[in-house]
Amino acid sequence: MLVPITRTKFEELIPILATGGQYTYCWGKWSDFLQRMIISIAAVAIIYFVLRFLSPDNVEWQAPIPMVIGGLYWWWGPIFLASRRNWQVRQFPYGGFWRGEVLDIYVTDNIVREIETVDKKGNLVISEDIETRLNLELGDETGFSTEISVPFTKAYKSISRGQMVEMLVMSYRPDLSSFAKVSDVYVPDLNMWLSDYPCLRRDAFIATSRRIDRDYRSIGS
Repeated sequence: MLVPITRTKFEELIPILATGGQYTYCWGKWSDFLQRMIISIAAVAIIYFVLRFLSPDNVEWQAPIPMVIGGLYWWWGPIFLASRRNWQVRQFPYGGFWRGEVLDIYVTDNIVREIETVDKKGNLVISEDIETRLNLELGDETGFSTEISVPFTKAYKSISRGQMVEMLVMSYRPDLSSFAKVSDVYVPDLNMWLSDYPCLRRDAFIATSRRIDRDYRSIGS
């Protein structure tokens, strides 16, 4: 099933500003937080010395606001990153609600990066950072199929072939004859989401799914 949606609905499903889930995603790991803290401290110092050089007599009243903004980068950085990703998705001119099923499902171990270290004897040791990912092939009655890959979690073990899935599709064509990008995937039977990045307003997407079901039932009756 593929149902075109209006531009207004598309922009409702892809928010301008970061949602709570998007903020958490972009917050990252402890190392990401430490990196943002270092940038924040450096920003405060750079802003102060630049303003002191450019306007030494007025630095006391010019510096506080930009220094506070720079010093809080550790906090607003994830908001900026998530909002930028949302903006990129919102550039697609057309969108549609798609419903299909899981055609195939399998797990792979992917090499994220290679880490080079030196042991006590001075020998180069190369270790691999492995990430386990869940891969799904999704399709519908029209013959359309696509594959998605997301970081694996134990909760995903309950997903099986034949289960219904839903997602938002994005296209450059008004008839949605080809897809340029797909969103997070929703598994209604399990009330479960699969995504690498949660680009949707998920509450609004579920409401849209239920409204489409009601509309189709009313047409059928």
